[in-house]
Amino acid sequence: MVQITYVDAAGTARSVKGEVGSTVMETAIRNNVPGIDAECGGACACATCHVYVGEDWAEAVGPAEPMEQDMLDFASDVRPTSRLSCQIRLKPELDGLTVTTPARQG
Repeated sequence: MVQITYVDAAGTARSVKGEVGSTVMETAIRNNVPGIDAECGGACACATCHVYVGEDWAEAVGPAEPMEQDMLDFASDVRPTSRLSCQIRLKPELDGLTVTTPARQG
């Protein structure tokens, strides 16, 4: 299991455990974490699971692939550490990961 902390736009943090191999989005949905809408269900076909990866985690998470970068064009308030949480697969090295959800999705 990997611990992820989701911080909402108001600063409220929620830490949950996710299974290695699942995604940051799937883990949020399974644990009723607010702020991740995931309208496409994780198909990288929308931008409603947009998160900001903590600066200290950006290298471990890695950069967005071209398809994900294209979908981020539809997200609000994109930043250098923006990622779609459906594209971040959990691995042991991400234990302790922190992501922040934007004020609004889409």
